[in-house]
Amino acid sequence: MKLFSSLYGRAMQWARHPRAPWYLGGLSFAESSFFPIPPDVMLAPMALAKPDRAMGYAFLTTVTSVAGGILGYVIGAFFFELIEPLLRDAGYWMKFEQARHWFDDYGFWAILIAGFSPVPYKVFTVAAGAMAMLFLPFVLASFIGRGMRFFLVAGLMKWGGEPMEKKLHTYIDYLGWLTVIAGVFGYLLLK
Repeated sequence: MKLFSSLYGRAMQWARHPRAPWYLGGLSFAESSFFPIPPDVMLAPMALAKPDRAMGYAFLTTVTSVAGGILGYVIGAFFFELIEPLLRDAGYWMKFEQARHWFDDYGFWAILIAGFSPVPYKVFTVAAGAMAMLFLPFVLASFIGRGMRFFLVAGLMKWGGEPMEKKLHTYIDYLGWLTVIAGVFGYLLLK
């Protein structure tokens, strides 16, 4: 079944769209404060589709992600009472509590690690504001963590370039189905 190859082809077509950088910037901004989909899902195919612009895309993603993180910080600092029920209802409360504990122990490093890792960065941006983390260290840690992550993704895609795009297109259905099987197996294993 060729489900993933058609999705891959569509994603690469969208990645070459003239307005794709605008969408990438908007997604990066939104993900850092409230949206659940990480910008890597747009950054990677865009960097793969246009390797000569990969580092520019990484820079755009970093800047807009940190700007969104600042919005998350403001939300946590000034509007936490309004969003606390949303955090609880959306299932983020345990992650928020974890973020608060990390802040108690690690402060600056918690933001840097959250910016680089696949944990929900938005939870840490809101927690940083709610816990009144110093603003400049927050911004600095965000730039370092997010920048390392997005420049790594873009760099790998640029390095792979057109040969990688062709290989991915050839094997994407196998990789897609293996990922689905691994996800189901992991879910069953954890249950």
